[in-house]
Amino acid sequence: MQSDEQAPAEVSPGGALADQLGRPLRSLRLSVTDRCNLRCNYCMPEEDYVWLPRQELLTFEEIARLAEVFTSLGVTDVRLTGGEPLLRRDLPSLVRILAANSRIQDLALTTNGVLFSEQAEALRGAGLHRVTLSLDTLRPERFLALTGRESHAKVLEGIAAAGRAGFTKSKIDTVVIRGANDDELADLIEYGRSVQAEVRFIEYMDVGGATNWSLDKVFTRAEMLERLAKRYGSVTPFEQRTSAPAERFALPDGTVFGIIASTTTPFCKSCDRSRLTADGLWYLCLYAQSGVDMRKMLRAGVPTEELAERISSVWRGRADRGAELRAATGHRGVFIGIDQLRQDPHLEMHTRGG
Repeated sequence: MQSDEQAPAEVSPGGALADQLGRPLRSLRLSVTDRCNLRCNYCMPEEDYVWLPRQELLTFEEIARLAEVFTSLGVTDVRLTGGEPLLRRDLPSLVRILAANSRIQDLALTTNGVLFSEQAEALRGAGLHRVTLSLDTLRPERFLALTGRESHAKVLEGIAAAGRAGFTKSKIDTVVIRGANDDELADLIEYGRSVQAEVRFIEYMDVGGATNWSLDKVFTRAEMLERLAKRYGSVTPFEQRTSAPAERFALPDGTVFGIIASTTTPFCKSCDRSRLTADGLWYLCLYAQSGVDMRKMLRAGVPTEELAERISSVWRGRADRGAELRAATGHRGVFIGIDQLRQDPHLEMHTRGG
């Protein structure tokens, strides 16, 4: 915690705009839709949801304008998210616009992969740099149980299409849930090796939407490392100097994988990412329960300079460390109940782009 005597940080060691803990404004996750074509039980366990009105979604031009402002303040990494971002019509057009922004050094996409094989070539041609695809199991029957949909083959097609389209440094994200897929860690690493993609295992998080969450379902980072060590032998930390959420490890043969342990080992102290919803609410933390309405400012004709000043002011005041606070909770249960989620869809993880 910051003492009363400590002055707010305004500039990070690298010279970028910084928050109260010295964290730079570097990574922006842009949600382009809150809708999804899966019903993963760790994110969207219900069949029906209240969707954001389409007329309230930011246009591509509005997204691009906000991206220009954010990048002028230090953002270099932009990731397109959802919901499922490929449900947004003509997404390659947005990618093309953003790719023309020379300040964006890393333009990435996170997708569940169901529609990716159809759009991989167009997205690559539009200038998308990287893609992360979700795959929680290699077994079709488990996929149906986890997602409520029979789309497993389409996800595998999407992963294969990433390689054919020329994407390198692709990643596969797996949410590990005790008793559901924790026995597939090695199988998923072997699969990732076969498609030249780095697998990242994610601890089950209690963020908005995870209404089935309980601590006993969390298969921890320590347990993942122990299980993989039994299979492969020595597992060593892979040295890195980035603010990426995944800790990376190497197997004896050099294969690298990652673990995102936000539940048991939060990385709040180095978190440089914020999130913009598809309708323009800017959130400073995945656990935040309120955001800044950037759409309202845009559509009111606020000048670019004022937008930049507003963003700067909010970021300088940022002290969020939601995952750390949740980890310190003595009796930890569901973060946000289903009744509250139904009253405010912005609390859902699929709305703000996990």
